[in-house]
Amino acid sequence: MKPGNELIFLPLGGSGEIGMNVNLYGCNGKWVMVDLGMTFADPSYPGVELVLPDLAFIEERRRDLLGIVLTHGHEDHIGAIPYLAADLGVPLYATPFTAGLIAKKLKEEGIEREVELNIVPMGGSLQLGPFGFRYVAVAHSILEGNALIIDTPYGRVFHTGDWKLDDGPLLGTPASAEELTAIGDSGVLAMVGDSTNVFNTEASGSESDVRAGLLQLIKPRRKGRVVVTTFASNAARIATLGHVAKETGRHLVLAGRSMDRITEVAKATGYLKDLPPVISWDQASGMAPEKLLILCTGAQGEPAAALSRIADGSHPALRLEPGDMVVYSSKQIPGNELSIGRVQNMLATRGIEVVTERQAHVHVSGHPGRPELEAMYEWIRPEIAIPVHGERRHMEEHARFARECGVKKTMVPINGSAIRLAPNGPHLLGHEKAGRLVLDGDVILPADGGTMAERRRLLANGLMAVAVAVDREGRLVGQPVVNAQGVPVEADKEAFLQECAEAAAKAVSGSGRAAPRGRKPKPAEGGGGGGDRLVDDIRVAVRRVAREWTGKKPVTEVQIVRLG
Repeated sequence: MKPGNELIFLPLGGSGEIGMNVNLYGCNGKWVMVDLGMTFADPSYPGVELVLPDLAFIEERRRDLLGIVLTHGHEDHIGAIPYLAADLGVPLYATPFTAGLIAKKLKEEGIEREVELNIVPMGGSLQLGPFGFRYVAVAHSILEGNALIIDTPYGRVFHTGDWKLDDGPLLGTPASAEELTAIGDSGVLAMVGDSTNVFNTEASGSESDVRAGLLQLIKPRRKGRVVVTTFASNAARIATLGHVAKETGRHLVLAGRSMDRITEVAKATGYLKDLPPVISWDQASGMAPEKLLILCTGAQGEPAAALSRIADGSHPALRLEPGDMVVYSSKQIPGNELSIGRVQNMLATRGIEVVTERQAHVHVSGHPGRPELEAMYEWIRPEIAIPVHGERRHMEEHARFARECGVKKTMVPINGSAIRLAPNGPHLLGHEKAGRLVLDGDVILPADGGTMAERRRLLANGLMAVAVAVDREGRLVGQPVVNAQGVPVEADKEAFLQECAEAAAKAVSGSGRAAPRGRKPKPAEGGGGGGDRLVDDIRVAVRRVAREWTGKKPVTEVQIVRLG
């Protein structure tokens, strides 16, 4: 596919899922990318932490890709940059705070000289071929949230990014209703918009209200440490907790490298000027518990994050005691319920009081509820609504709601949908390749490839390894050696392994002996014309024993050692 005299929207991530946002716009033979995010792995990807978008479609067309424009600095919008941007070989564009976060990522990967990073001021503009971009500040749960006005020869797109309405923002100045109305007055072909909270009948709320709620919760507390966990990227929440620390006579302590990184970049780009001094763990260790307000990462139950280590007692500098309180100033992201519950149960077992948004007003979302969506549609008045940034149920409901708000035309994409917005749009042109990659250690692999399939089989069934020695005539030498890992035999393991070894020995004697050296082995039945029949006979025999003992079919590896 090569865009002609038309405007095409094509998501490669973030449509049908919350996270991993990657969106392409194409016209006059050229493409631009908006955001390049990642998502965190779920248990279906054992041993993996990060999931990345498969960019094969645009990698094959990289000569026509003009650049990557970033809306804001959340991981689901910039997190794949260190792993994928260098291969695309195009410049990045971001506002100062977002650029600061990206620069640190590129430096950590040692590719800061390979990727061109351009800083665009808040409210700034840029031109990439037939695409004109203008940043529009919006409120969100991170500094410098932005929507994008994308002007093309075929019409204007309002790409909302992640956004909300906030009457009392603590950091930054989002566009006003008047400014957004003026954008609508100029004529908008399509609004490509956030669907995350479309089922919420109430507005998301203001960060100013969270400040008041946290102060009300913490100020009367005269004893014990207070630990607050939140998304590290929420610099406004860090500012809020700095204010609460001053108002309650507590000293602020940060726990978690990402918290340190966000604070450092925010200060370097002119934010958090009123944040009180952050004290070190050495200083905190000599202070009374009631003098400490500790801000830490781990709100989603991440095993390596500060809160998980605090909860299980493995944190090197902090040990909580009965009478201390942990406040979850965050939202529980769907899919993380078990990991969050695990940490909260560990805290409860240690006698720690746990407070969440269900018990006190300690968090507001960074995404729009229905009243905010209605207001935005009233201001922007697009001809077409394209819901993104949501699971399928969110996006379908968003499309229905957009029609209720007076938008005549809607279309719900999936990753890979090529949608012509103009002329005569929206029209589905077809579906292009879109998928997932996993970062497994230092290697990027297909999420649905052989490695992940093998690992799932190992996880579900365990592994058995059989070593058999035979002489030049194919006769068994000694006894087979069998090892098992992850096979549920526990106390009976020795008897189980002995029976497996006996089965392997019988397989050798019953298969007409192994093919002697120099002779071509007989093909395995059903093996497609190759392979040692003896290997298959041993594998079948050992797996049969395992199935009889355990009901499992472990992955079974067989090695034949030929002697003499």
